[in-house]
Amino acid sequence: MTLYLFVADTGTASTCYTSCASIWPPLLTDGAPQAGTGADASKLGTTNRTDGKVEVTYAGHPLYYFVQDKAPGDTKGQGINGFGGLWWVVSPSGAAITTK
Repeated sequence: MTLYLFVADTGTASTCYTSCASIWPPLLTDGAPQAGTGADASKLGTTNRTDGKVEVTYAGHPLYYFVQDKAPGDTKGQGINGFGGLWWVVSPSGAAITTK
């Protein structure tokens, strides 16, 4: 599934909780994250959320799904302005893809 970054996040700290996290669920892990096809394993990391869960980061950005994306390749969250900032798809390089 498509992964997004939230421009309102500061560094690796997530700012998306409660109602935000119900629309933009964080990518969580119970162990070391594994790189999928096209991803650079050296850019993977984790951050501890204030709710006690561990969220995956990529190139320093906490990662999120979008609830309206139903199939791999869906990007319905691209460029949405919500919960205090813009949401962008994360590229394999770790940068935001800022085109709609």
